[in-house]
Amino acid sequence: MVKATKNKTGKRAKPRVKTARPRDDKWMLRLYIAGNTPKSTAALINLKRYCEHHLANRYELEVIDLLVHPQLAAGDQILAIPTLVRKVPIPVRKIIGDLSNEEKVLVGLDLRPVKK
Repeated sequence: MVKATKNKTGKRAKPRVKTARPRDDKWMLRLYIAGNTPKSTAALINLKRYCEHHLANRYELEVIDLLVHPQLAAGDQILAIPTLVRKVPIPVRKIIGDLSNEEKVLVGLDLRPVKK
């Protein structure tokens, strides 16, 4: 998408081109769970599978068990579990549930599959 704008002097500025994220960007993901429940386990397994397939070696995953560290829920405003939070790249995005629907997870994360 190219957008032409005018600068402060009223002259036409160079167009800005919106580009896709570079493929070498590191993704920072945080998964909030509550113990070893079936939904928490499923969310972790599903997320690891998607990350290995679509973000191979380009992601960091932090798993936070709210039974052990309940105070950490306030930082990302976690109201339900399991919840996945994409911290980087911005904007922050959240997905609630066991992450079993791959298409919805990829759309929710704004993740494009890696082309081979």
